[in-house]
Amino acid sequence: MESSSIRIRTYEELPTAKDFESLIEPTNVPAVFRGCTNGWKAFSHWNPSNGGLDYLQARAGSCMVEAMVSQSAPVFYGDLGSHQRVPLPFSNFIGFCKKRMQMQGKHQQCIDHCNAPQIHDDTQHDAYLALEDVSEQIYLAQVSIMNSDRQENVQLEALREDIQMLPILESKELSSINLWMNNGQARSSTHYDPHHNLLCIVSGWKQVVLWPPSASPSLYPMPIYGEASNHSSVTLENPDYSIYPRAECSMAFAQKVVLQAGDALFIPEGWFHQVDSDDLTIAINFWWRSNTMSSMLEHMDAYYLRRILRRLIDKEMDQLLLKLGMGTRMGVCKLPNNGQTDHADENHGQLLKGMDLREKRFKERSTLLELEPAAVQVLHELVSLVHNSVSANHDQQSLSNSLNDCELVGNGKCEKMVNADLKDDPVAKILWDVKPQTLQVVFLAMVHNFPRTLEALVLHVLSPLGAEVLTRKFDEMDQQTHGEDRNKFYEVFYSAFDDQSAAMNSILKGKELFTQQAFKNVLDKFVGVNLES
Repeated sequence: MESSSIRIRTYEELPTAKDFESLIEPTNVPAVFRGCTNGWKAFSHWNPSNGGLDYLQARAGSCMVEAMVSQSAPVFYGDLGSHQRVPLPFSNFIGFCKKRMQMQGKHQQCIDHCNAPQIHDDTQHDAYLALEDVSEQIYLAQVSIMNSDRQENVQLEALREDIQMLPILESKELSSINLWMNNGQARSSTHYDPHHNLLCIVSGWKQVVLWPPSASPSLYPMPIYGEASNHSSVTLENPDYSIYPRAECSMAFAQKVVLQAGDALFIPEGWFHQVDSDDLTIAINFWWRSNTMSSMLEHMDAYYLRRILRRLIDKEMDQLLLKLGMGTRMGVCKLPNNGQTDHADENHGQLLKGMDLREKRFKERSTLLELEPAAVQVLHELVSLVHNSVSANHDQQSLSNSLNDCELVGNGKCEKMVNADLKDDPVAKILWDVKPQTLQVVFLAMVHNFPRTLEALVLHVLSPLGAEVLTRKFDEMDQQTHGEDRNKFYEVFYSAFDDQSAAMNSILKGKELFTQQAFKNVLDKFVGVNLES
């Protein structure tokens, strides 16, 4: 469940422009403003129950509008393949609305005054069929009243003077003002907008379900390269969880609001929303660019992209390790003294001198008879796993010569496990469950007693998941060990390898593969790009 910091707030009075700009808009969290458009001329003049349709027809009936027509009604999907855009006179749509109101009135009279609930009048029945086949598949969605970028696309400019600018918008550089009008129940597909949005209800009511941008993984956004990239792939009214398993928890992140005539809803950029509209609902929305988007410098785009991706990747890596009980940032790969990498500890490359007493202490800690039971158990499990990972089906004499510890089978090939799931990766499980200081003692014991086993563990058995866990354990060790002891440990640890660079590269490569998987997951969850397919 999302934190309380992104819960939608409701205001009974419209805030001042200063409060909106300083307290509401910067949080990028939706807000409801009750009754803020009651003073509009449109609120009183457009009301269908008070002659509003006649007013609209007289005011702008001759204007040509572009209507959305879809056979999937009452659900209207935003992608181009699911609907058509059909030009028609605004007066024709107003006529559909009038007929629907008339038929609803006659239907209600029949319910009130007739003994039988069924309608037998053939003419009335035919009218119902006509409405069902034509008008209910038409939705005036995003019909332009004002557009700062494309003035030639403005269709209902005649209605502009009926809409009073709200104080919170007076300082905004509006991108567009649009009319949304339906004569039957309608539902939009789940989508987000690249602009801030103020949705104002003039007549009727709407229910809006909203999800924060962080809920994108459960909504499976369309591929970023597609024409409907801001839409969800999931049909929420009938989701197929076998195809979209993450969607099963989507409603846990959702918030619902119901807007009556006179109400307004601030929908920040990036917030997914699905809108259900009642019969004959009229709404106006305002779009404007956020301060964030307005201040983004074009020559910085590549940098912004990489920073955002990196942050999402780091979060995804933590999520992948959450089953381990892990929630901290990734550690760094510790290198031998002669190693070179951007991630190395700044003191790690210094040669240690005068360390006889310290080296003696490390040797004492590595004596098998001196190990505590917990360390003995971990040592036994790791040695056994390396032993079991040797495949007798692949004879490789050079490897068997290097794996000459008595605990290992002589002939065989250590095959790296690449499973990303903890339950299928016992080495990663052991590494994560053991305390850092105990693991340090185990590694020291392996260096002095089973160096070839340690070499096989790192070079051949350690999976990408295991490499990530190992370096995080190294990071925990560093936090619990003084600088000189820390450096001495890594010097001793890497002394077990004939090729210290190969050991370092094996761990780094494993970490990169783990990060690469997190990157793929991020693209799939947030961008809608599945690299595997």
